[in-house]
Amino acid sequence: MQFARRTDAIRAFQVMELMDRARRLEARGMDVVHMEVGEPDFISADPILEAGRAAIAAGHTGYTSALGLPALRQALADYYRDHHAVALDPQRVVITAGASGALMLLSALLLESGDELLLADPGYPCNRYIPLFAGAVPRLVAVGPETAYQLNADLAAARWSERTCGMLVATPANPTGSVLARDDLAALAELAVAKQSWLLVDEIYQGLVYPAELGALPADAKHGVVAADRVGTVLQLVTDPDAPLFVLNSFSKYFGMTGWRIGWMVVPESAVTPLERLAQNFYIAPSSIGQHAALAALGGPAMAVHEQRRRAFCDRRNRLVAGLRELGFGVPLVPEGAFYVYAELPEALRQAGIDSPAFCGQLLEQHGVAATPGTDFGEYRADAHVRFAYTADMERIEVALERIAAAMAAFTYAL
Repeated sequence: MQFARRTDAIRAFQVMELMDRARRLEARGMDVVHMEVGEPDFISADPILEAGRAAIAAGHTGYTSALGLPALRQALADYYRDHHAVALDPQRVVITAGASGALMLLSALLLESGDELLLADPGYPCNRYIPLFAGAVPRLVAVGPETAYQLNADLAAARWSERTCGMLVATPANPTGSVLARDDLAALAELAVAKQSWLLVDEIYQGLVYPAELGALPADAKHGVVAADRVGTVLQLVTDPDAPLFVLNSFSKYFGMTGWRIGWMVVPESAVTPLERLAQNFYIAPSSIGQHAALAALGGPAMAVHEQRRRAFCDRRNRLVAGLRELGFGVPLVPEGAFYVYAELPEALRQAGIDSPAFCGQLLEQHGVAATPGTDFGEYRADAHVRFAYTADMERIEVALERIAAAMAAFTYAL
């Protein structure tokens, strides 16, 4: 049977395969510390759960508008006003079936066959695979600690070709946890205008931000931003409603609603109507129950829970970064956001020819720690890096560090 050739360009999502392998090992009795999947270990906050139950009890189980509940669109406009001092027309807010659904809509809206899209390498794999379905060509730009693992305007301009149509950046980023500085973000937006192209900013880890050095989150830390040279959202820099800027976001990460599958976009006014047509035909409408629950996620009681959890993630980050460095892993920059550490394998292992897939395979099979090889996130020095997610609690992180040390000793002995 013949399948579409585009499927050949899409590799398996290794993190999901690792999770499946880990669960099979658990079914056979192995204790596994899960540091592979980008999913908070906290369940959705109680106000969200209560709102979901109430929505079902009230019969809110039918279709909504393809653009989402008007109340949720307004609530998100209020969220930007209250937390980021951004005045936003709720008509520019589009509710989607998760952030992946949003990227599917934007790929259909913005990309023609043969168009080139610039992205950072390493980066979230779906951000390069979904555009393939629109016939686009993702162009990966190698980035490292010298640019804070981010695509910047200089790198983008150097890689620009006559077929380049736009850029996609993520801040905070997966897998590196890096955050774009204000000036770099502004320069990317200016480049998009100068090139008569567009900029897509993935902000799905918005809110999960921490100090640039190891240490506790300040008691007065504001939601969404810690450092003075950072912004909570690119919308603080680009206020023109017709600017070629698309912001992608989700209730999955900071709001802890992965399984509810609710995302959103902020788009230029001219893009709303064609996006509505696409959404109507792609998936009709986002989950009604999920949208009602998301309304509660933006309320004061739930926001207080989200902030408590952010502090817990910051403490975990501090311990994991320090522990990995003690074991010889390279972590040149402290991750400022999300819940990942993108660590370089110790030099002794790399010199012995041990790459990240081999290391992660043995770490899981022999020592009960699931972590993701860098090869899931791109090509640039990917086989020398491992992504550890600090989505396990502090006690489990301590267990993981002990087991990673044991794995290191086993590899060293074998050498």
